Amino acid sequence: MSRPAAVTAEQIRSTVLAMLAEAGDAAPATGTRFRQIVSVRKLRARLGAGDPATLARALNAIEAEVVRAGLAEIAIPDLPPDIADLMRTLWQTAVAVQLDDVVRLRQVADTSVAAAEAARTDAELRVELLRQEVHELRTALTARDVELADLRAQHGVLRDRCATLDAQANERQAALDALTAEQADRDRAHTSALEAAQHRYEALSKQLLQETAHQREALKKEHSQAASQLKFAERRIAALEGERDRLDSELAREREARQHAVGEALALKAVNAQQHAQLADFLRDLAQKPTPAAHTGLATAKRPTGSAPAKRKGK
Repeated sequence: MSRPAAVTAEQIRSTVLAMLAEAGDAAPATGTRFRQIVSVRKLRARLGAGDPATLARALNAIEAEVVRAGLAEIAIPDLPPDIADLMRTLWQTAVAVQLDDVVRLRQVADTSVAAAEAARTDAELRVELLRQEVHELRTALTARDVELADLRAQHGVLRDRCATLDAQANERQAALDALTAEQADRDRAHTSALEAAQHRYEALSKQLLQETAHQREALKKEHSQAASQLKFAERRIAALEGERDRLDSELAREREARQHAVGEALALKAVNAQQHAQLADFLRDLAQKPTPAAHTGLATAKRPTGSAPAKRKGK
């Protein structure tokens, strides 16, 4: 689409004046007549180019100039008296109506002012509340800024610590790689040692099987010898058990004889105690009666005591 050609203000003005002159009106053109004679469409068709918006602005300026010039040249006559009275009555009526409207509007304005005052009071209260909230928010924001500064400081410390830990982790990773390589070498050495041990184990296993076979043969021989010795020991044990039974019977007889001897000894002890008691009584009687007859009786009494051992021997 081609761009319309530029048109100057002088070209627009000369074209509009030419169109008014071609209309042939004797009186100056009014606004309505001006629009009937000249329009944006007609002007653009006459010029053959131009922006409609630019043409409209220029046409408005020329219209205002032409219409003002035409009104200045017209002489306005004074109003007739009848029309003046009617207009005065109409004016007074309009003023009365206007006063009523003014009173009504004043009442409405007072109501609006009261509502506005109430709204302003509410707005002031809201503003005060908002100020308090803003103050609280500022306080919270200040505390949050302090906390944020602390967190940033902690973040810096943690970042430094993280860097240190990363360095330590890298060092430990390197050490781990070295240990892994060393462990791999140890595993290979262990595998080779295990294979050597496996071969040695197989050789020892064969040797152990051979030695086990020899030991089994030796154990069989020892078992046969032990069986013969066991039979001999059983015969020996049977003989010893017979001897033990004989000795047990002899020991029982000896125990019976010993018990019999103990009984006799106890009986002799009782007789001896009785005789000692009789002797003590006799001596006590002699001590109370020291006479020759007593001496004779004592000599006579001594004889039976001398024969007591003979009786015990006889028993």
